[in-house]
Amino acid sequence: MGKPLTQQRRGKGSPSFRRPSHRFKADVMMRGYDQLEREGVLNAKVLDFVDDPARTALLMEVLCENGEKRMLIAPEGIQKGGPVQFGVKASVAPGNALPLSLIPDGTPIYNIESAMGDGGKFVRSAGTTAFIISHEEKSVMVRMPSKQVKEFDPRCRAQIGVVCGGGLTERPMMKAGVMHYKAHARNLYWPHVRGVAMNAVDHPYGGGQHHAGKPTTTARGTPPGRNVGHLAARTTGRLSAAKQELKKQHRKNR
Repeated sequence: MGKPLTQQRRGKGSPSFRRPSHRFKADVMMRGYDQLEREGVLNAKVLDFVDDPARTALLMEVLCENGEKRMLIAPEGIQKGGPVQFGVKASVAPGNALPLSLIPDGTPIYNIESAMGDGGKFVRSAGTTAFIISHEEKSVMVRMPSKQVKEFDPRCRAQIGVVCGGGLTERPMMKAGVMHYKAHARNLYWPHVRGVAMNAVDHPYGGGQHHAGKPTTTARGTPPGRNVGHLAARTTGRLSAAKQELKKQHRKNR
C-alpha cells in the first residue's frame, strides 16, 4: 500500500505544513478608514524599518500624530524619520495612503484595497507596483503587475510608490541550500517533485520507465486519492490542424 499524496498530507492541517506565524512580526494593514481620513489628513512619521520573515519587502513602523503605531509596507525612496500621510487631503508622495479617486492617472501605487476599509490586499510583494489607467464614474481602472487591467471601487485606498526590495527575484540562488532556508522561513513546500518521477506506490503517475504512462485526465467524481492531473478536462495538449481550423471558423461565424 502506498503512502498518502502530498496534497492529502497538506490538507490534513498537521503542524508539518503550517506557517511559523509565531516568528512573524505583524499583520500589515492600513488603519481604519475613519472620519478623520474622510475629511482631512493624518500625519505620521517613520520610526524604523523591520525585516519580517513572512514577507519579501521591508516593513516600516510609523507613529501617527494621535499616538497610534502601525506597521506598513515600505516603498522605495522612503527614509527613517520621513513623513507619511493618510486621508483625502494627503499629498501624492511615496508611502502616503489616499482613495483611488484622488490619485492622478499614471501614478504608481501598491497595497491596494479590494473593498473599502479592508487595509490592503493587492500588490504587496517586493519590487511590485500597479498604475492608475483611468477614472470612470463609478470605477477606477488599474493595471496590475501581471499587465491585467482590474476595476476597483473609487473609495478603495492605496499607497503611493513602488514596493521596496526590487530585483529580489533576479538574484541567483547559486545552490540548493539557499533555497532550502528561504523556503523554510515560511514553511513553503519545496522541493516540488513531479508525480511521474515517483514510484508507483507513491503517486498515480509513478512507475513509468521510458514508455507511455497513465493519462493525466481524471473524471470529476474521482476519489481524493486519485484526484490529480487535469480534472474533467475536455481536451489536453495541442489541437490538431483540423480542429484549429474549425475553431477559427466558429469564431468568425459568431
